[in-house]
Amino acid sequence: MKEQHKEKQEEINMPFSLAIIPMIMMVVVMAVTIIKFEGSPHVPLLVGAAIAAFIATRLGYKWEIIEEGAYNGVRLALPAIFIIMLVGMTIGAWIGGGIVATMIYYGLKIITPSLFLVSICVICAIVSLAIGSSWSTMGTIGVAGMGIGLSMGIPAPMVAGAIISGSYFGDKMSPLSDTTNLAAGITGTELFDHIKHMLYTTVPGIVLALIVYFFLGQKFAGAAIDSKEINDVLIALQKNFVISPWLLLVPLTVILLVVKKVPAIPALGAGILLGWICHAFVQGSSLAEAVNTLHDGFAIESGNQMVDDLFNRGGIGDMMYTVSLAIIAMTFGGIMERTGMLKAIVGQILKFARSAGSLIAATVASAFFTNATASEQYVSILLPGRMYAKAYRDKKLHSKNLSRALEDGGTITSALVPWNTCGVFILATLAVHPFAYAPYAIMNYSVPMIAIIMAFIGWKVEFLTEEQVKALEAKEAGQTETA
Repeated sequence: MKEQHKEKQEEINMPFSLAIIPMIMMVVVMAVTIIKFEGSPHVPLLVGAAIAAFIATRLGYKWEIIEEGAYNGVRLALPAIFIIMLVGMTIGAWIGGGIVATMIYYGLKIITPSLFLVSICVICAIVSLAIGSSWSTMGTIGVAGMGIGLSMGIPAPMVAGAIISGSYFGDKMSPLSDTTNLAAGITGTELFDHIKHMLYTTVPGIVLALIVYFFLGQKFAGAAIDSKEINDVLIALQKNFVISPWLLLVPLTVILLVVKKVPAIPALGAGILLGWICHAFVQGSSLAEAVNTLHDGFAIESGNQMVDDLFNRGGIGDMMYTVSLAIIAMTFGGIMERTGMLKAIVGQILKFARSAGSLIAATVASAFFTNATASEQYVSILLPGRMYAKAYRDKKLHSKNLSRALEDGGTITSALVPWNTCGVFILATLAVHPFAYAPYAIMNYSVPMIAIIMAFIGWKVEFLTEEQVKALEAKEAGQTETA
């Protein structure tokens, strides 16, 4: 009887005019909350979920069906949530173990006056890869780079563009990045498959950026460089950490495991263990401190503000903002999906996106549009990720096409929107308006264009094999029976 009741619920038609209301209201509340009140996106998403639930009940959906949709949405996010917590532990272990300090130390050594724009872009990419955060990189190394670049007479927008390109490259490609893990997790893509698939759009983007920075920087080749700030950081790192190239074996081990196709969880687990060993036995911390760092994060008072800002982070606790946001966003998406609202919205979009290429292009555009309307890069990944998941399966497109498109259109374009949280942060941190640095943030706008071109020509657009289709159908059938 209960199953018949559910079947009846599924037959309720959801008009597009009603389905779009929760999305519009969520965007409006999100814009006011973030831009005017400088709040978080959590409450606006809950408002959207409440409006979606209200509309669904008015159309005849029973509460148990709406609740089921919310729980199913959260259930889909659980693998991503678990990996995000592991990432927090990895960041804490690698900072405490001196691994991140070693990578930054040798990265800062490569700055040269004649190639400053190229150097600062590469350094920011290295640091962001090491810590998985573009914001932390821009707020520390980026601020120092702005000061050095301005002292050499390089225009501020140019320096900022190089810093932003490098920071977002590292963030996008790092297995420690929360956005990278979100994109992989909500689409059901294996983390390292997602990262490897992004190489095809992201590497051309950063190479193009470095070529442009090389030619732009030639006119400043004769400028003098004030290295005091860099030397202060190097001294602080040496005072507070054991710096050794041997510590680079830890990230290299994780990379080797990835190459050997070891799944994300055991690969990250190995990285956590090796980082913890380095923290306890190389850096000389107590076992209790090394264990507590895995949850509470690393804490340091080095006497250098930049070092403190960069290294006081990590641990499971540091990831709770992202975890709670993923749960709430997937609750909203789950209700929208279960009540047919996402189907109605995507149905209108798919009238214009009939081919695989146009679907991927629509995903990239939707992620950017969400950045511009919802003003939050996490939402630009989470909502389009749920919207297009079924459309990709219907066209037998591998989920890593979807996860890559979300990052190509969502993660890196957030820096180009002045009212987005990322644009606001960069303006406050680097003191350059997004409209001023946008022409020089070459990777941030070239990657979406590369992604769209690749989609239409069909290069590196991967389809599911028959075996994968059958496995996916069997998995979804099992989930339906469980629900």
